[in-house]
Amino acid sequence: MNTLVTGAAGFLGANLLRSLLADPRGGHIVAVDLVPQSFPDASGRLRWITGGLDDPAGLAAVAATRFDTVFHLASIPGGLAEREPALGRRVNLDATLALFDRLAEAGTRPRVVFASSIAVYGEMAGDAVHALTPTRPTLTYGAHKRMAEIALADLTRRGGVSGIALRLPGLVARPGGSTGHGSAFMSDLLRSVAAGQPYVCPVGPEATCWWMSAACAVANLRHAAAIVATGDIQLPALHLSVGEVVAALAETFGPACGRLVTHRPSPEIERLFGRLPPLWAQEAEALGFAHDGSALRLVAAALAAD
Repeated sequence: MNTLVTGAAGFLGANLLRSLLADPRGGHIVAVDLVPQSFPDASGRLRWITGGLDDPAGLAAVAATRFDTVFHLASIPGGLAEREPALGRRVNLDATLALFDRLAEAGTRPRVVFASSIAVYGEMAGDAVHALTPTRPTLTYGAHKRMAEIALADLTRRGGVSGIALRLPGLVARPGGSTGHGSAFMSDLLRSVAAGQPYVCPVGPEATCWWMSAACAVANLRHAAAIVATGDIQLPALHLSVGEVVAALAETFGPACGRLVTHRPSPEIERLFGRLPPLWAQEAEALGFAHDGSALRLVAAALAAD
């Protein structure tokens, strides 16, 4: 069995790759990223391709192998894509469509798990989000993710691939110094408090977000590869206020930790990332997808690698 992971050195990609390499049943893995290989592989199952899918040479190197399973995670993050729309289009849309086409042309109908985003909905406030919520992206990142979802669904309908797109929420806890992610404050909050460092939060304590640990996201990605369902899936996620997450941190690390957080709300960040409504994901849960379970479990899972 051959598996492809794009964006393999990224936050989610690295966590997924570790999980796949730890599973002896996983077969051979081809990993693609702009940075050189940084993963030890005593099993000899990993082949690393350094390059980008927006480079014809990089795409050709990937297409030389026929894959059973593909995890397409590579992308330019939302904030950077908004500042540099041409770069965002080249990587998030054009390279993605080119990869999908090459996979379909191979004739093996691989299982393609695409990391989409809740950015496809646009601004969300008020009514709960559910399986039939319209997609009205207001950022370039979300628009390109939605276009890729449609293309994947069409190739699936035509029989070239078996595609499933998972709409991911903000994932925690990304390493410090992350750039380009508008939701980076979610990770910065967890990491700062866990380290006993003061943190000025750009949203208020009542701001609500959808939260998911990287470990939970990996479990959902791997589950998506193992089932037969296709189409767009809104993953379950915890709907928590920042105050609830701070309370969970204080319960985990001690009451003094909660006093490390002060709030200086940014209207733009709060508007885009701090007013998420409740989420109804019963359809996804019926398919076996899951969230972290509770604020305490989220904190434990998100910081487990530390």
